[in-house]
Amino acid sequence: MPAAEPPPVSERESHASLLLPDLHEAGRPGDETWIDVIRKMDEVYSDLLQYQVALEEKNGELEETQQFLHSVLDAMSDVLVVCDRYGRIVQVNRALTVLVGRPEAELHGSAVGVLFHDDRSREKATAFSRELQEGPLSDCEVALLASDGEAVPVAFNCSPRIDAQGRFMGMVMLGRPIGELRRAYSALHTAHEELKTAQRQLVHSEKMASLGRLVAGVAHELNNPISFVLGNVHALARYAGRLREYLEALHAGGGAAEWADLRKRLRIDFILSDLDSLLGGAVEGAERTRDIVDDLKRFSVMDREEPQPFDLVEVIARATHWVGKAARGRFEVELDLPGALPVVGTAAHLQQVFINLIQNAQDATRDTADPHLLIHGRRLAGQVVVSLTDNGPGIPPEALPHLFDPFFTTKEVGQGTGLGLSISYGIIERHGGRLLADNAPAGGARFTLELPAAEGA
Repeated sequence: MPAAEPPPVSERESHASLLLPDLHEAGRPGDETWIDVIRKMDEVYSDLLQYQVALEEKNGELEETQQFLHSVLDAMSDVLVVCDRYGRIVQVNRALTVLVGRPEAELHGSAVGVLFHDDRSREKATAFSRELQEGPLSDCEVALLASDGEAVPVAFNCSPRIDAQGRFMGMVMLGRPIGELRRAYSALHTAHEELKTAQRQLVHSEKMASLGRLVAGVAHELNNPISFVLGNVHALARYAGRLREYLEALHAGGGAAEWADLRKRLRIDFILSDLDSLLGGAVEGAERTRDIVDDLKRFSVMDREEPQPFDLVEVIARATHWVGKAARGRFEVELDLPGALPVVGTAAHLQQVFINLIQNAQDATRDTADPHLLIHGRRLAGQVVVSLTDNGPGIPPEALPHLFDPFFTTKEVGQGTGLGLSISYGIIERHGGRLLADNAPAGGARFTLELPAAEGA
């Protein structure tokens, strides 16, 4: 027997039966059920609000970051070009647009080759993408097309753009116009040459100032051999007259008795025996004069000699000799040096250092009852160490930190340039050594020089 058909229901009731459980079977919901539904809806709405706030905050941060990046890019003096994997321009900075005279909107999406001046530069830029597969590129020189149509050489550093999956997405090109660098290098080179010239002139001026103080000693040193040569030459002139008279008498004829008497009267035998002594003395005096002049020449010229090995003991002895000759009053210099102190450098420059230090010791001990300077030298662990210790009042503690500063001096106005110690410090430093100053435990100023010993010595 066929089943009875269910009673018809309205369309609304049929839709409700799909969404809600059968009220006849589950029962009608109570107030607690509706409260839970409303609470869940509030929670969902609250979460949506929080997500919206967080999204707005993230968007704000992204905008700030983007503005920051744009500010940085615009402030860069170097040119920046960012390309995709197909060589199309994605981004440039203000420095590049100013250089090429084209706005960023016009360049965006263009092939990177439009930036370059010639085919060779375009070919090199095209090869960058292939070469970047092996790693970043540096100092790649190409010519950009400037706004005036001229070629501007630029040195680019290139890096690959990689996405989160490690895939190659293009490249970043950061470059600096080389013309600017070349001009800066040229200006730096010119300034360096001028500085070296000024330094040589400054050293030479201080050398001449030291030489001026040595003039009296130099004059005395030259006077002795020159006087010796002059006296011998006068004697030789007299002897020459007697020999001429004797020879003329021999050629005029006469007897042996007359010649013997003339020989005795003119003292020809004495003259002949004295000739070797007079000539030897004249030669010795001339050689001594030549040596003095050579010493002065080596010290006074603007020395540009190449560094070479020499014995520092000889330099110290020569400096001590010259200062001692020019010393006003009594000034004793005691040398405690080994047989040799081999170093490498310029002997004339180091002689100037020791002349400056010895003269300073002489000035510092001028009011001392028994002025004295001890120069002690030794070799220590591959170094030559020389100390100069005087018995003066010492160096004031407040002056020690500034002792090697240019134009700093503790002497009275007009008695020092304030450059001697500064120049000496620079000379020792250029020789790879150090110049130190302190007060000796027993009193007095002490200067210590440390220089590398000559290799193999």
